[in-house]
Amino acid sequence: MRCLLLTGISDLRRWPLPSLVLAGLLGAEPAFGQADSLAGIGRRWASYSQRHPTEKLFGHLDRPAYVSGETLWLKLYAVEGTTQQPLATSTVAYVEVLDPAQKPVLQAKIALREATGHGSLVLPAALPSGRYTVRAYTSWMQNFGPEFYFHEAITIVNTRQPLGPVAAPPTVAYDAQFFPEGGYLVRGLASKVGFKLTDNTGRGIAAEGTVLDAAGTTVARFKTLRFGLGSFSFTPAVAGATYRAVIKLPTKQTITQVLPAVREQGYVLRLEDAGPEQLRVVVQTQGAALANERLYLLGHARQQVAVATEGQLAAGQTVFTVPRQQLAAGVAHFTLFNSNRQPVCERLYFSPPPAPLALRAQADKPKYAAREKVTLRLETGTQPANLSVAVYQLDSLSAAGGADITSYLWLSADVKGPIEHPEYYCATPDPAAADNLMLTQGWSRFSWFQVLAPRPDSLLAFAPELHGQLVRGRVLDRRTGAPVPGLPVYLAAPSRRIQPHAAISQANGNLLFEVPDWYGSQQLVMQTDTQRDSLYRLEIMSPFSGRYAAGVARPLTLTERWAASLLRRHVQAGVQQQYAARPVRYLAPAADSGAFYGKPTERYLLDEYTRFATLEDILREYVPGILVRHRKDGFHLLVPDNNRRDVMENPLVLLDGVPIFDTNRVMAFDPLKIKRLDVVMSRYLSGPLTYNGIVSLSTYKGDLADFPLNPHALLHAYEGVQGEREFYAPRYDPPAAPSRLPDFRNLLYWNPLVRTTTAGSTELTFYTSDQVGSYRVVVQGLTAGGLTGSTSFTFGVKAAL
Repeated sequence: MRCLLLTGISDLRRWPLPSLVLAGLLGAEPAFGQADSLAGIGRRWASYSQRHPTEKLFGHLDRPAYVSGETLWLKLYAVEGTTQQPLATSTVAYVEVLDPAQKPVLQAKIALREATGHGSLVLPAALPSGRYTVRAYTSWMQNFGPEFYFHEAITIVNTRQPLGPVAAPPTVAYDAQFFPEGGYLVRGLASKVGFKLTDNTGRGIAAEGTVLDAAGTTVARFKTLRFGLGSFSFTPAVAGATYRAVIKLPTKQTITQVLPAVREQGYVLRLEDAGPEQLRVVVQTQGAALANERLYLLGHARQQVAVATEGQLAAGQTVFTVPRQQLAAGVAHFTLFNSNRQPVCERLYFSPPPAPLALRAQADKPKYAAREKVTLRLETGTQPANLSVAVYQLDSLSAAGGADITSYLWLSADVKGPIEHPEYYCATPDPAAADNLMLTQGWSRFSWFQVLAPRPDSLLAFAPELHGQLVRGRVLDRRTGAPVPGLPVYLAAPSRRIQPHAAISQANGNLLFEVPDWYGSQQLVMQTDTQRDSLYRLEIMSPFSGRYAAGVARPLTLTERWAASLLRRHVQAGVQQQYAARPVRYLAPAADSGAFYGKPTERYLLDEYTRFATLEDILREYVPGILVRHRKDGFHLLVPDNNRRDVMENPLVLLDGVPIFDTNRVMAFDPLKIKRLDVVMSRYLSGPLTYNGIVSLSTYKGDLADFPLNPHALLHAYEGVQGEREFYAPRYDPPAAPSRLPDFRNLLYWNPLVRTTTAGSTELTFYTSDQVGSYRVVVQGLTAGGLTGSTSFTFGVKAAL
């Protein structure tokens, strides 16, 4: 493993967290002395883990390949990183489709309820063919780097655009990387060196080779084990010397790669198998200053300290023994600290996960006719489970399949970089292959420098969205561009629901608004009190992450063997869009339609009263709760306080929920466009602000009815959380007359809301289409206790006789 100071969170901007935050985030920071070394390291790590809990997302996509214009369906599972149990903390997930250049072509916000969410993305018809990536994350996950977002590669083919001549196979290039165990090579010390050999698509290549010194003498031999990974033992003899690895490929080609530099002095860490019950960590040092140093070893897995021990070097060596039973399943991290509490080496170790959920799926028949009913039985033993089910046609584009929930949550989510066939390491007892993987995978979820700092920073850049979306904004001085602190700013989306939001800018000018029930497209209005503040520039920040995980995009090469599949997909997409397409409708869940102030003191439905030509006449004639005064600067409104028996000036005036600070504009507005008028005749506290009563005007459509807003107000088109969309598939139940419309579906069934009970089984039904061939059923699921499971099988659809 590469070592030393692990990189991770940096340059954290401070945000105030909501009133309720993740458990442990508000815990007081304990004090640590400089002399308690190992205890201090262990306690600081435990405190850091408590204050920075790990959240993971797994996405089940309906299929691995699409045609431009089709719909991508997905379900998200949110889990806590320590127990892998469902984590119902974040309420919004951010989903993006990235093109091969890692630029987002689609973005959506998916609501999370009870630790799951589901949604869909309509792929644009003009999207060019290529390898794309679907990634998903929460606001909280943005604190820990894009490498730990959920990622899954998909294929998208645009059959409407000319594919051109069949491309020649791309030139194959190879990449060889070598990773000394613990971090680096040291003169005279035996090291285990892991290596990874891949082609330019990221696939592992089988090969063998030798290590040569400067004189060309062979000093080590190596050979890949699985997926282009392997390891070998090597003792460098000369510091600063150049050692070369000569690799022989199956194609008879030879490539040469220089090994990492050899140091004159330092530490070497080796992790060894000491039998079925124990592991052994051997540390050796080179250099007189290090020969008798006291060292500290901290091992942790899934946010829990597994081992914390110390040892005294004797003749430059010490050995730590680690009971296997103390290591939680999954990826464990062993970090070696020197006597100054500086991390100097790290090693990863993988323990296979516990037995997965006993998930079984079976169809009632192995083959079906076109438009025949399929009954699918799902069983999860005695464990109730939350499942998602997809049934799609197999062809050249979709043969590879997608990620499975077990290998992702237990392995892929905890290491940096893609893993080839991660399911192999979770399902197959192969310690040597798993050890090679751990030697070659980096890890950077956090920084030891931050953990061990005297005052670890717990106010992270991104707060968890516990009760809905957090709209982030900023206020700057128009003249200087400097942030403006302590300024009240108002945010509203004009509608029939009267729900304005207010925030006071922080020292860095940042704003944070919690908006729990914004669905679909919204027109946001952000403003300060425009009667007093006109020198400020307002901004609304994108909630989507602007950071991307490093990686090499795999090119999409269309070959002759894909021709039949592409033709079939083209016909299927065209027929479905012509005959079976339904308008895309997203329905927002039912929400409280009442105003934020509850029941007003007075309410007037203006159509029930005599209509006057001006709003002033209406207020003076039959609205005793509002007093109108005309002064040199124009109109002023006053509201008698029923509780204190005095008069409050300058109440909060709202039009369709948008604060209006220029009373003259309100009084000049056409009263025939106003449907309702509410008055709150008492002081009202909302968040950080207090209002001298409320006057709320509502138009008939809740769209401001062309009211002229102040030019200093910021208007911003905003896409809220995606509403619910139903997956539609035809049913061919008798006695209905047979449909004469063609049915060319290749996605027969998608259901993200399947649950089994304590009985452990359930049945689902759907119908085949007119398309003959093989179909794959994929089921993924999670229990309340954190058991994960996935299964798949195929059935056939035959042509009618």
